[in-house]
Amino acid sequence: MSKNAPCLHVLIAAAGSGTRMQNSDIPKQYLSIQGKSVLRHTIEKFQKIEGLSTIRVIIAPEHETLYNDAVHGLKIEPPVFGCSARKRSVYNGLKSFSHVKQGDIVLIHDAARPLVHIDDIYKTIDAAIKDKAATLAYKMSDTLYSDTNHQTVDREHLWSIQTPQAFDYDLIMKAHETYKHDSTFTDDRGMVEALGQNVTLIEGSKENIKITTADDLIMAEKLLNTKKQTITALGFDVHAFEEGTSVRLGGIDIPHNKSLQGHSDADVVLHAITDAILGALNEGDIGTHFPPSDPQWKDADSALFLNETIKKLNNKNALLDFIDVTIMAEEPKIGPHRDAMQKRISEITGLHTNDISIKATTTEKLGFTGRGEGIACQCVATITRIKG
Repeated sequence: MSKNAPCLHVLIAAAGSGTRMQNSDIPKQYLSIQGKSVLRHTIEKFQKIEGLSTIRVIIAPEHETLYNDAVHGLKIEPPVFGCSARKRSVYNGLKSFSHVKQGDIVLIHDAARPLVHIDDIYKTIDAAIKDKAATLAYKMSDTLYSDTNHQTVDREHLWSIQTPQAFDYDLIMKAHETYKHDSTFTDDRGMVEALGQNVTLIEGSKENIKITTADDLIMAEKLLNTKKQTITALGFDVHAFEEGTSVRLGGIDIPHNKSLQGHSDADVVLHAITDAILGALNEGDIGTHFPPSDPQWKDADSALFLNETIKKLNNKNALLDFIDVTIMAEEPKIGPHRDAMQKRISEITGLHTNDISIKATTTEKLGFTGRGEGIACQCVATITRIKG
């Protein structure tokens, strides 16, 4: 997205009860696929979108506990309470955006469509910026038959409408306010077209199914299985001690009679994590992206390096699953600060603290760390790359 592009806001509709999912008391958006709820898969997909300003999820009030479990550890705005009527729920969601300016784009997406392709989302955004309204859809290819008049239906101009649907904010608000009491519309596109505004069709993938039945859930599981690639890589960093009063490790300052010497803040833990993730992405090492010869990184907070690397991870359609850190030092003692380090790393990466392992060891007085000349750190990072 260019610097002059409008802000993007996402509404995920998740207030439905999923009554067509047989043998399940849990609404479909909260059912699990590969260890994550359908809703979480959907949210994580949209959190990868560059230029995203706000993401809000519309939920039923009685599902709040299920929702909190589904989004635990994610950085996301509080949910919006909806109702059984989708149109009214979306209207509530639209009204919840407090910092929308003229020209901003709103994407409305079904929680039960976790398999939407990132590229298709960007195509829909681009079309909405250009034309004010766009939706994903796919052209019908099956033979269609009407059991009312017992005839084959001409499929030449028939499309199956999907989500996301993207609109100029003022336009979609006008549509909802105009047809507030009209219950005949089944999607937001229909209301916008009723205003006389053309909605651009963007051809999407048939894989962007809406999970409605148990068979759909099985299909989604199979599609996700074919798209996953697990990658593990090792990162390493070392810094020497110098005179000082504290050591920056894992994004926190630990009181000590020395500091670590470096061009940035010399945080060996965040450097090793950054290096490991870059390795898993096959993007070179930390020095390639943040060279110590560049004055802009002088005394920089290493959280910036890790933040930028997480953005690269998202843009590569990958997820960070687990990090395992080993700090090698005679001093300072790491144990009393482990929880604070895990919390800070969780804030930067979005990982749950349960998926952040921090260990410390001495080197039995051997080598430069054993002589107390500095600290070394290694990190093993595991990521999952989703193809498509």
